[in-house]
Parts: sequence; C-alpha cells; structure tokens
Amino acid sequence: MLKIAFICIHNSCRSQIAEALGRKHLEGVAEVYSAGTEAYPEVKPLAIAVIKEYGLDPSSQHPKLLQDIPEQLDILITMGCGVSCPAVPAKHREDWGLSDPSGGPIEDFRITRDLIEAKILELKERISRNEFENGMDTPGAI
Repeated sequence: MLKIAFICIHNSCRSQIAEALGRKHLEGVAEVYSAGTEAYPEVKPLAIAVIKEYGLDPSSQHPKLLQDIPEQLDILITMGCGVSCPAVPAKHREDWGLSDPSGGPIEDFRITRDLIEAKILELKERISRNEFENGMDTPGAI
C-alpha cells in the first residue's frame, strides 16, 4: 500500500483537510498522513467545520510535525505554502499550489476543501493508472 503525506507549514488547515479527504477517498489504496514543518496548537475550527460538512469525523486529527509521519513516503504533496521537505525521503513530490483560507470566511474553506477533493480524486485516478509504480516520477513533480 502506498504511503502519502500532505505537508504544510502548521498542519492546521489545508493539509488537515487533505488528510481527512484522503482517508475517505484513498481507503484501501494508501495510508494517508499529514504534517507541518512548524508546531501549531490546533486544527483551525473552520477546517474542522468543512470536514464535518462532508460527514467525516476529524476528532482524532491534530497538528503533527514531520517527525510524526513515516520516514519513507511514496508520495509527498505540499499544499502551496512554499514548504521544502528535504529531510523526508519520497519517491514522488508535487506541490498543489493552494491558497490558504485561514483568516477568511467559511466559504473560502469550502472552496479550498472542494479543490483538495478534486485533486485527491485525480491523484486516485493517477494511482489506478499505475503512474507511481516502481518509484517513477511524473511530470510536474518538485
């Protein structure tokens, strides 16, 4: 099973949403993780709210640091926050370039959630086409 991690600076918003949606859509396909490069005290309340709107339970989710996820990943996805993760080995890396909705209204969080879901579904399709077999990188990887 593939190991996929979604990485951001604080692991309090976009990467948490991606973790919840990744676990939903990639169940049986991949182990899904999220982490940040800097400590943060909590998942943003509006991120929790938009995860719950999809009928998911984010109560076990909390901000984690890079050392809290597996040391070797198959796919590492940064969320568009300029994060570099040289200490995390991964067979494939890409950046999704998503704007941070933090500080905005819940509608901004919903837009971000929906963009993340679309990208996860696209990722699932790419996995089903075996684009990540044998550690082969795909175009657009960072």
